[in-house]
Amino acid sequence: MTDTVEASRFDSAAADVKWQARWETGGLFRADSASNKPKTMVLEMFPYPSGRIHMGHVRNYTMGDVLARARRMQGHAVLHPMGWDAFGMPAENAAMERGVHPGDWTRANIAAMRAQLKRLGLAIDWSRELATCEPDYYGHEQALFLDLLEGGLVDRREAYVNWDPVDNTVLANEQVIDGRGWRSGALVERRKLTQWFFRITAFAEELAADLATLDQWPEKVRLMQENWIGKSKGLRFRFDVEDPGSAPASFEVFTTRPDTLYGASFAAVSVDHPLAQAIAAAQPAAAAFIDQCRTTGTAAAELETAEKLGFDTGLSVVHPLDATRRLPVFIANFVLMEYGTGAIFGCPAHDQRDLDFARKYALPVPRVVALPGDESVPIADEAYTGPGKLINSEFLNGMEVEAAKAAVIARAESGGWGEGTTVFRLRDWGISRQRYWGTPIPIIHCEDCGTVPVPKADLPVVLPEDVTFDRPGNPLDRHPTWRNVDCPKCGKPARRETDTLDTFVDSSWYFIRFASQPADKPFDKAEAESWLPVAQYIGGIEHAILHLLYSRFFTRALASIGKIDVKEPFRGLFTQGMVTHETYKGSEGQWLEPTAIEKRGDTAIEVATGLSVEIGRTEKMSKSKKNVVDPDAILDRYGADAVRWFMLSDSPPERDLAWSLAGIEGAHRFVNRLWRIALLARDSAQGADESLTRQLHKTIDGITQDLDKLQFNKAVARAYELANAIEKAAPSAARADAAKTLLRLVAPMVPHIAEEAWALLGETTLIADAPWPVADPALLVDAEVTYAVQVNGKLRETVLLAKGLDRAETETMVMALPKIAALVDGATPKKVIVVPDRLVNIVL
Repeated sequence: MTDTVEASRFDSAAADVKWQARWETGGLFRADSASNKPKTMVLEMFPYPSGRIHMGHVRNYTMGDVLARARRMQGHAVLHPMGWDAFGMPAENAAMERGVHPGDWTRANIAAMRAQLKRLGLAIDWSRELATCEPDYYGHEQALFLDLLEGGLVDRREAYVNWDPVDNTVLANEQVIDGRGWRSGALVERRKLTQWFFRITAFAEELAADLATLDQWPEKVRLMQENWIGKSKGLRFRFDVEDPGSAPASFEVFTTRPDTLYGASFAAVSVDHPLAQAIAAAQPAAAAFIDQCRTTGTAAAELETAEKLGFDTGLSVVHPLDATRRLPVFIANFVLMEYGTGAIFGCPAHDQRDLDFARKYALPVPRVVALPGDESVPIADEAYTGPGKLINSEFLNGMEVEAAKAAVIARAESGGWGEGTTVFRLRDWGISRQRYWGTPIPIIHCEDCGTVPVPKADLPVVLPEDVTFDRPGNPLDRHPTWRNVDCPKCGKPARRETDTLDTFVDSSWYFIRFASQPADKPFDKAEAESWLPVAQYIGGIEHAILHLLYSRFFTRALASIGKIDVKEPFRGLFTQGMVTHETYKGSEGQWLEPTAIEKRGDTAIEVATGLSVEIGRTEKMSKSKKNVVDPDAILDRYGADAVRWFMLSDSPPERDLAWSLAGIEGAHRFVNRLWRIALLARDSAQGADESLTRQLHKTIDGITQDLDKLQFNKAVARAYELANAIEKAAPSAARADAAKTLLRLVAPMVPHIAEEAWALLGETTLIADAPWPVADPALLVDAEVTYAVQVNGKLRETVLLAKGLDRAETETMVMALPKIAALVDGATPKKVIVVPDRLVNIVL
């Protein structure tokens, strides 16, 4: 790049390489934990190393980078790290399908993606890079597991799980799709296995209550977490079984709708309920029904949509509010032991699941809640769950729903058959996975001593490299030596735990390890607390529940055992939209990549064949529909700054961004405009331009606020407006100052052109080190305002006058306007109405 006026175009390829090397060599973005500056941690959710970055990554990391760079220029010590969520099933799948080791596949992918990300010029502290698949990370995770075990927050017990009979592993509910394993396609079974759990339910009340403190989180995310935790107030009561025989004489039910008890037409228990087990022991048909139910998964969402099935036990229970009524008892596939008490009363008129069940088994559907005028309207195919007053409910008749709930709870407590209580939908977190590529659980099983923690001096428990994937199942189970070990307590032969940790554990504390990375422990408490909570966390809405909830739990759990004095890990949360693209189908219905087609107006053809192409919907970029754009190809052609600018400019960041060639070309043109504007700043002409100076300071104030709110598209729009004004302005010192200031304002967004132009202007320091511009408050107030001038109430003229002009001066100047003087024509106005800084109305 030459420092001459003739250098009229910006060479993005050269500048990208040049300045990225300069930043890296100088260690510019290394975080300083010892700094006395205010500390800010900016973090985007770290990626899974799939092998290639996609445009969603580009958008996500550009947003965080802009904020990190801006905070640094604003005088903050900034920590902006990067790492890799590197354990998980895709690596094992690759091992089975391609004959490679999961570690080799993962590390090669990390190297490729790191190189791609660096091309974006991200202001990342690469010295703190971590990968969860490396022993220097997961060894510390094992230590934290043992700390939580000692603190009573880990236990091991039997539980029903989703079991994939082909892959021979437990599946999370999210990995069960339409009742089948997400990878194998096999019908999932319910199995009772001994599993390790984190006791997240110990924090259920706190996790729910503290959502109110997260005022920098999207409301929709807080609501999703609130619903997942599922705090419910209601009635826990007892059903007495009539003539139970060998079955239990009673069982408990929890309900959030005690007001609808008079609408009950049946009771139902889970297949795992003690009553169901007692019936199954005596009735082979019941046992067969239970076995059938266990061929489906355990996911509540799946059971919600599955056909509602039941087995009539032949038993009945006494209605607690009417001793003359009896309700039949069913074993039902949609009742889960994990929720409430594993038993329900069915109120078909006011619960859709109960209604579906009642219709199938021809059970009564008595309505007990209705709006005025609907009392005699029967329930058809949809349960009524809205507000109303109680009907057909004896002493409750005429009450509103909430009053009726309270009345039933009061009667239950006075009668001794129930009590008001609170329960949570949240279940303990099952963390056992029958997989190789994960963090080994640091436990040894001894016949004499039971489960024995691995001594911390023996950590990390490192995964063996010599494993095979020639058949399904966990390779650790069949490893000839790794699983065999002496008991740390008695010295006798024992075996290692071969389950590995759920990969959500890896991502539940990585932000703490980013903040502090001593070699001898997971983190230093004081150093970690100096950076936490994360000031701004950025990631997709798909992680709104589990990842964020588990991270909130893990931080609290560590706080509860004295490891850290931070409870909420993320102060600010932003969920960005997806990057989308049109989809294309060829003449034979096959998906086509954007590079395989040529657009001609509103139509398109396939380049290879010349045949017409069907242009489909604009959807999230996905490999399956081939509507992806390769970031490397775009970076090669347009450079990093154009890509970054486009990602920030065309849509509010919380909404989806539609990729378009016109958009990226427009961004590229603006980057080159900035170069030409920088050339204008070399003009040494003297003189002021008050209008441009005022616009400059308004732009400084606006962009500063926009970046604080992550409203990047608004910041981009303001930059465009200032650029236009600079180009239209006459040469002056004010124009030169505005041009240089614009470079500082856009430097976080387009850092390479900003650095190159800064150097062009003779600056010897980096623009990344330059202070952020500060607006002069006096220049944010307009010196002049536009008055509307009316004659007899009709707008006749507008005029620019000094702001704050007194009434008499305003009237004098308006009456002197040629157009107004002609209209008045020497007459004396009956009155002149002056609204300061807004309007003058002359009444003749």
